[in-house]
Amino acid sequence: MNYKERAVSGLVWSLWQQVSSKVVGFCIQIFLARILEPSQFGLIAMLSLFIAVGNMLVDGGLTTSLIRTTNADQRDFSTIFYFNLIGSCILYSLLFFGAPLIAGFYNQPLLKAIVRVYGLILILNAFFSVQSTLLVKELKFKRQTNMQIPAAIAGGILGIILAKMGYGVWSLVWMGLCTSFLSTAMHWIFSPWRPALLFDKECFKKHINFGYKMTLSGFLDTVYQNLYSIIIGKYFSAAQLGFYSRADTISQLPIGNISAAVNKVAYPMFAEIADDASQLKKVYKKLMQQVIFWNAPILIFLCVIAQPLFHFLLTDKWLPAVPYFKILCISGIMYPLHAYNLNILKVTGKSALFLKLEVIKKVLSVIGIFLFIPFGIYGLLYFQLGFNFLAYFINSTYSGRLISYPMKEQIEDILPILLLAGTIGLGCYFLDMMLELLFIHSVIRIGIVCIFYMVFYYGFSLLIKISALKDFNQLILKR
Repeated sequence: MNYKERAVSGLVWSLWQQVSSKVVGFCIQIFLARILEPSQFGLIAMLSLFIAVGNMLVDGGLTTSLIRTTNADQRDFSTIFYFNLIGSCILYSLLFFGAPLIAGFYNQPLLKAIVRVYGLILILNAFFSVQSTLLVKELKFKRQTNMQIPAAIAGGILGIILAKMGYGVWSLVWMGLCTSFLSTAMHWIFSPWRPALLFDKECFKKHINFGYKMTLSGFLDTVYQNLYSIIIGKYFSAAQLGFYSRADTISQLPIGNISAAVNKVAYPMFAEIADDASQLKKVYKKLMQQVIFWNAPILIFLCVIAQPLFHFLLTDKWLPAVPYFKILCISGIMYPLHAYNLNILKVTGKSALFLKLEVIKKVLSVIGIFLFIPFGIYGLLYFQLGFNFLAYFINSTYSGRLISYPMKEQIEDILPILLLAGTIGLGCYFLDMMLELLFIHSVIRIGIVCIFYMVFYYGFSLLIKISALKDFNQLILKR
């Protein structure tokens, strides 16, 4: 299989993996949201930072280094496996003994027990981090999908049963543990790799030299990504955090699926051509246009039909989350623009610059967040939206120099897509307002607006010859 075929195959299966697993998880969350209260989701959201940081510290920088290393062997894999496993046990111990402090910080006594049980996910995930990394390195996303989906379904069924039985927030806890346990079991059953009884100091030094910078960068980014949950959980109610968490989760469905799928393929493929700046620019440009071409219209469409969507899927008790959801959707359009610029820094070995930029951005962001707390949740969300533009400016300035692809040129390449998606979205907004005045049922409203958006977006993309659509037809549909 040649370079182009591997890229296409990897992208298709990576996207299918993301879409299928996220859709399964989304459907499960819908069932649970209709049973449980927003405050119960808020309690789990209060722990999102600690679990995310734990997972990132365990397999963030070092597994990234594994993907980047072209001649990695058993010494590399086993060394990182044992480091991850020992690290996860240490992190869990810190969570276990720090549980009373976490509960006291949020003034939620129940969190003490939840932290000590839910934190076991860190150890479970460490057991299959290397197997998962090998599958990503080899672009074997089909096998990953065949393991993730059954685990997610089984965990979700358990969660729904427990929620129906009145276990409340504990149904979410046991669902997470069950899913992680089954994922671990399937990776060990279906992955041929097994750790050897060795820990190579030289291998460890090699990977830690690159990985610690990536880990620190990942730590800063993870803290930042969960900082809003911390602030809202601390200064506002658990129910408000539940509304924010649900809005963020649903808005991340297209962002996470498309961006993560492309990123899984992009990083290994970028790594193979890291020494060829012109080829790197060409591939990066096409991937960026593809992501924006699909991501922007989906997020704008979700923003337009937010109210009938939440009414139909989650019932009226979740309608306070709608305004949060709209802002997060618009903010999400910017995510690929600055996130993929960082991939250029990674594959070209600029991990020190990567870390420096992350520190600068996060310091500015934290200062801004605390300045906007007095303006409430809306102040925080609008600041998040504005900061995404600043992050893109910073990232593209430095990565653009490495591949001769400055921010101005990047914007020129994606601006037609954004203008088209935004203009049709505005028309759909007025269409939805009219349908609401006519008391059209929520499902019918969503269907009509969806058809209108799809037809006009695709039609005008053909009419004005959007290059991303042409590339998609040639690369994927082969016509």
